[in-house]
Amino acid sequence: MMTMDKSDLQRRMHGAVEALKHDLSGLRTGRASTALLDSIQVEVYGAHMPLNQVATVSVPEPRLLTVQVWDRSNVSPVEKAIHAAGLGLNPVTDGQLVRLPIPDLTEDRRKELAKLTGQYAEKAKVAVRNVRRDGMDQLKTDEKKNEISEDERKRLETDVQKLTDDTIKEIDELSDAKEKEILGK
Repeated sequence: MMTMDKSDLQRRMHGAVEALKHDLSGLRTGRASTALLDSIQVEVYGAHMPLNQVATVSVPEPRLLTVQVWDRSNVSPVEKAIHAAGLGLNPVTDGQLVRLPIPDLTEDRRKELAKLTGQYAEKAKVAVRNVRRDGMDQLKTDEKKNEISEDERKRLETDVQKLTDDTIKEIDELSDAKEKEILGK
């Protein structure tokens, strides 16, 4: 007996929102954020490791990131990984401390990032709509198997739609806020 699980739908829709938050945190807005370096993998000790497992990343000033590398032999691989990430950052090394000044964004780059924000939001919305479709399909199946009545199916479909609408609204709010941050409005 497989019936629609509302908490599972909520969890899956929330997962799409969390994935969007993660995607957006990696977009550079001209302000320093440690999240900017979250996706960087450093090749050390014969393996690829996340940057935060070989160094401490901090934001001493609004336009500066610092990376305190724990092991002197890893400074060069950390620099290489930061360059290879394509974030447009130029590491300045001072012993085991790597400074990353955050350059101003050009107007074109701001527009590009705003467009990317929209693409990330659309990807999250598609994921949410797929979860809604799964829920609606399950309700129709449950009704056909006489596990729920037609009235119950309609009531539950309304619940699923409300959950979808609320989640899409949250995605739009996150996306709009990020676009404003990027465009400096």
